[in-house]
Amino acid sequence: MSKDNLPYFSKIVKLVVIMSVLVILSSGFGRLAAADNNWYVGQGVKANMYVTYKIQSHDTNQGQPFTMTIYFKEFNSTGHYWVAPVYVNDQGAIINGTFHLSDLDLTALGSSQIPPSMSPYRSAYESSLQWLAAFVAKPGQSLSAAYWGKIASIGGPPISPTGQEKISVPAGSFDTTVIAWHKGVDNKIWINKDMPYPVKAQTFADVTAGNPPVLYQFELLSTGQGQPPVPKSQPEIPKPPITLQTGRGTYYIELLWQPPSIKSGTPTQFGILFMDSSQTTVPGVSYSFKVTGLNNSVLEDLHDQKALDGTGTQTVKFDKPGPVDVVVSVDGVQGQNLGDFVERSDFNLIVVPSGNTTK
Repeated sequence: MSKDNLPYFSKIVKLVVIMSVLVILSSGFGRLAAADNNWYVGQGVKANMYVTYKIQSHDTNQGQPFTMTIYFKEFNSTGHYWVAPVYVNDQGAIINGTFHLSDLDLTALGSSQIPPSMSPYRSAYESSLQWLAAFVAKPGQSLSAAYWGKIASIGGPPISPTGQEKISVPAGSFDTTVIAWHKGVDNKIWINKDMPYPVKAQTFADVTAGNPPVLYQFELLSTGQGQPPVPKSQPEIPKPPITLQTGRGTYYIELLWQPPSIKSGTPTQFGILFMDSSQTTVPGVSYSFKVTGLNNSVLEDLHDQKALDGTGTQTVKFDKPGPVDVVVSVDGVQGQNLGDFVERSDFNLIVVPSGNTTK
């Protein structure tokens, strides 16, 4: 190369170096931007914060809602988990325990200190608030990604971010990204990138016919800093009607009663409505009706009762106030006995003293 061409060659080398640096920088900035848009179950957790959710899970408490408060008290750096006292309020009954929540995806670890009575709610936590961890454990995935994965079932649909939506829940208004999938119906989960759990969810069970029942749904009731007040047990007086799905999900049973306040010494008339999984009335039902009181004392035990048009009535007089359990079982439909399959719903009610003025 001649000396005359050296200045030109030097400029070319400098240009190549500058362009290479720009490419490297832009690539790095791209990765940083993508990481900043990532979300995972547990992102945004801070020591001394709490969240309270209303949760409904198909496999817990016959699908009846309950509230769960999780307080991220402190981080255990040795075990890499959050020490998180948990308070469950189920119709006024309070259950306390402490979850050890993995820093990776907020899984409730085996070292968690919970009573046996909290086990069903721990399962509900894993299948609702923490469910997305199967797709977005730390460090997570981009909220603008085209695809997060597929539901683990035969013919499982893809799950992915589908757009932005501002939503309002009892805890306030949030800018969210909607995570959705479709299988029979639309299933949606709303994520705010600064919250450790989704703000809201509404998902449905996979069924082959009829209207699918709720698989799980939840919404954020409140959030804040500092230890939340420990709720006190105070039994709630159930109000009619109550609709429960049977254990196998085949039927819904609705129970209503008159007068609305069940009082000792006063006859209570119960009305029963039988529906299929799409909540359409089922005619020709043969059913059992059992009522138990304190210490499992049997107050009523009726079999081979008929609900020809899908409805039935029973009258019970309670001698004493206190909790009672009303069990309604579907024994047969249209002359076909269900055999060994148990299709029943358990209604936990409270009888108040005759002079009680509760409405």
